Amino acid sequence: MDLVFLHGAPATGKYTVGRELAALTGFELYHNHLVVDAVLERHAFGSPGFIAERDRAWRDHLGTAARNGARGLIFTFNPENTVPQAFIDWLFHELPRTSGAALHSVELTADEAVIESRLGTDARRNFRKLADLALYRQLRDAGAFRTPIIPRSDLRIDTAHATPIEAAREIARRFVLC
Repeated sequence: MDLVFLHGAPATGKYTVGRELAALTGFELYHNHLVVDAVLERHAFGSPGFIAERDRAWRDHLGTAARNGARGLIFTFNPENTVPQAFIDWLFHELPRTSGAALHSVELTADEAVIESRLGTDARRNFRKLADLALYRQLRDAGAFRTPIIPRSDLRIDTAHATPIEAAREIARRFVLC
């Protein structure tokens, strides 16, 4: 299985690029808010129950897809400090070793002015994503997005300069996904 791990700060276009990549490749798009939103119905964000249930759901879904021979999966991820480093270590080391999955780590970036201009969109609010500029700045300045540490990025794309379809095509070309 090809596992495309799209990671980056809030509002760098992970879902939008992932949607375009899924259309190009036929891969499943596993957007992190599918799990986050479901777990938020039972636990407060960042609580021990939230962290444990989110981790278990991510591992179960990714592991099942790999074991069941899925051709490919796109997983969007925003590094933030409620995610244990152990999850990232499992994703980068144990999952590929035990399942044979090929992990392609793609970092999406944009400068702060672009990120801040994208934060308040209706699309972000509708997905229950971080859309509050003041809260984003507070979290960023407190270091909330510095961990967990992503061990490597095989490709970096600045989404301020590449459209979502251009970014998706570059990812597909780079990793020969279609």
